[in-house]
Parts: sequence; C-alpha cells; structure tokens
Amino acid sequence: MKQGTLYIVATPIGNLEDITLRAIRILKEVGLIAAEDTRRTKILLDAHGIDTPMTSLHEHNELKKSESLISRLREGTDIAYVSDAGTPGISAPGYLFVNHAIARSITVVPVPGPVAAVAALNASGLPMDSFIFFGFLPSRPGKRRQFIESVREEPKTMVFYESPNRLVSALEDIRGILGERQIAVSRELTKLYEETLRGTANDIIESFRGKRVKGEITIVVSGAAVERANVSPEAIQARFREARTDSTSSTRDIINTLSEEMNMPRKEIYRHVLAFIEEESHDESS
Repeated sequence: MKQGTLYIVATPIGNLEDITLRAIRILKEVGLIAAEDTRRTKILLDAHGIDTPMTSLHEHNELKKSESLISRLREGTDIAYVSDAGTPGISAPGYLFVNHAIARSITVVPVPGPVAAVAALNASGLPMDSFIFFGFLPSRPGKRRQFIESVREEPKTMVFYESPNRLVSALEDIRGILGERQIAVSRELTKLYEETLRGTANDIIESFRGKRVKGEITIVVSGAAVERANVSPEAIQARFREARTDSTSSTRDIINTLSEEMNMPRKEIYRHVLAFIEEESHDESS
C-alpha cells in the first residue's frame, strides 16, 4: 500500500486572500487537515469553499496525536498540517510532527507562503541581504536582558516576535543594552489595523508608551556596526587568485570566504572579483 504524503501548508497571517492557489488545491485534495486551532482554520476553509475534515494538533497534544496521524499517513491518507497563521513550525507547533514523519519515511512536502518575520522585514527598511530570526524573546525580564546581551555584537539584521503586553519593556531593554539602533515594529500585519513604526528605540517607545497595544508584534533591529577593513581592489583580486589556485571551491564559495575574512560585504568582493575575471578573460582572448 502506498503511504500518504504530509503537506506542511503555510496559511495567511491575517488577510485571508494571502493564500496560494496551490495551498487551496492541497487543502481540498487531502483526506484530512490537522490544524493548530480548528476554529480559526474553519474561517479560512469556509472563505475558500474547502470542506475537508479537520482534527486538532497543537502544542499540548502534538507528541501524542502525531502517532495516530502518522498511522493514517502510513495507511495511505494524505494529510495537510496548518498552524493558526503563517508557516507551521516557525514559533508554532509542527516540528515534532514533521520530525516523527521523516523518521518513519513519510514524504513531507512544504507548501510555502506567509511568514510574519519576513513580511515585517520587507516593511522595515533595514538591510535584508543577511538577517537572523530569533523567534519570541524570553518572557522573563532577566532572561530577556541576558539574551539581548548575547546578541549585542550580532552584525546581521535581527527579527524577534514579542507579546503586545511586553513590547515597551522589551524595547527599553533593547535600548538599554544595544543602544539607539534603528528599529521597526510591525503590528497586525496584513490585517485591517496594520501598522509599522520605524525609528530609534526611543522614538518607538514614546509612540507606544501609555497606550494599550494590541495584535501580534514583530520587532526588527539593525545589526551591530562593523568596522570595515580598508582593503584595496588589487589586494582582493590577489587573494582571490591565491584562493582559486589553492582550492577546488567554487567562485561563489571563495567570495563568501573572502567576505568573512576581510569583513567586507559580499557584493563588494564580488564586484572586484568580477572585474578581475573579465580582465583575465580579455587577456586570454587577446
């Protein structure tokens, strides 16, 4: 008997129109939908005319329920798993279910879609070529401050989730430990009262202080300033030529290595390497 397939389906984080055609088709075609919250998922299914049976799978029953769902998969039933909103497993249940399915040789197929962290990053105005997502900040003040201290030197743009009730205190800790970084706070993304505030931590704290904050919160924080090395184009090209001679790595891998070694943006390294390669090609054809 052919085993079923487990589809990990991303769903809207707010606006019900933010769902792919493929996701709608999969949700209609599978034999069962496992949902973090069947009541919330029913609103989505009703909006798109989907009447597939549902069962619950949330953080409190994931370990126990996964076994019975995997039995269904092994019997040939295709199952889609959806979280409350966004992509399952990202600050939401799903990891254990997927892990157990893989361990039993079940085919797992991702059906990509919305992620609040990426949507907030898009709207932040902060660098997106290199970022790091940390999920929810620790809820206890001491643990939160300890964690923020641990990322003080992180040069990448950082993305966090936070509770609206802890937003101001979290921003105060960020300001106190990281200094006046550029920050963007997004609230209720894709929903009716969507809002993104940008500025320093102090600017945003003053905007929210004394107000009752509602909705899901995503905080985007600029990375630590990095002292750039003063390296000449000739030095970069010479180091590339040396690395290429001594290594079987691809040009891309060498550029990534040089970027880290020289503490310079990858794009800048690439520009000088490309100029060297073009000059080299021209000399060979002459």
